[in-house]
Amino acid sequence: MKWPSLASLVIEQTRYQVLLFVRSPVGMFFTLGLPIFMLVLFNSLFGEGTVETPAGSWSVQQFYTGGLAAFTAVSATYTNLVNVVPIRRDEGILKRWRSTPIPSGVYLAGWILSAVSIAMVGVLLQLTLGVVAYDLTIEPAKVPAMIVTFVVGVSTFAALGLAIAGLVPNADSAPAVANATILPLAFISDVFIPLDDPPRWLEVLGNIFPLKPFVNAFQNTLNPLVDAPGFSWSKLAVVLAWGVGGALLATKTFTWEPSTGGGRRKRRRRRGSSSPELVQPSA
Repeated sequence: MKWPSLASLVIEQTRYQVLLFVRSPVGMFFTLGLPIFMLVLFNSLFGEGTVETPAGSWSVQQFYTGGLAAFTAVSATYTNLVNVVPIRRDEGILKRWRSTPIPSGVYLAGWILSAVSIAMVGVLLQLTLGVVAYDLTIEPAKVPAMIVTFVVGVSTFAALGLAIAGLVPNADSAPAVANATILPLAFISDVFIPLDDPPRWLEVLGNIFPLKPFVNAFQNTLNPLVDAPGFSWSKLAVVLAWGVGGALLATKTFTWEPSTGGGRRKRRRRRGSSSPELVQPSA
């Protein structure tokens, strides 16, 4: 019997992880459904206004579409990985995966690519709603910049997600860590609130972390006041620097072994409970 190629193994792992996500209604709602609900809600409440930029006024509806599309990509990668990795680690699933003949890198690649695939679906849903309901215009000349910005963003936040997941002490604390490290930044990163003239210290703080540069770079690819091709190289450089740092940190923090005192899930494992994730779904 011929051993499958590395590429086919990665594709199969990606498909498996996507299937697990689809079979989790709660995860689908918070990753894909909630941002759409927020887009509709924010535009219903504040959609009549405009956002002042150096190039002029921009529709709030289109502003929210770009900002929440970028935030969806972050949620599907960073938040998803910070939440899920500690759970599977403390349940012993990662350790069992590593003991199989399949290379460990295949599991990580499938995990990351599944998160990127989910992010892509979420962004497409947001943009489709923006075009249909909020007069969003996607300029073909800016599509390459949009794709490059998306790839840089999801790669960076996937790396950061793996790095932070390695620092999370146990599965029970993962949701708190994920929310505490991303939600406060969203309020100062032009996601939930358009900051026309923020205090200088707040603006500097937002520009230091990668969320605001990513959101602004993605918004610029949709902003009619920004000329094509729409690349925001300085912002992408900041995001990419964080991605490199996150990847380096992940190599130090990521572990396949269950953490000591893994919380409720680890105690359930000690009582002999089995995990449904150990059996991969058939094609």
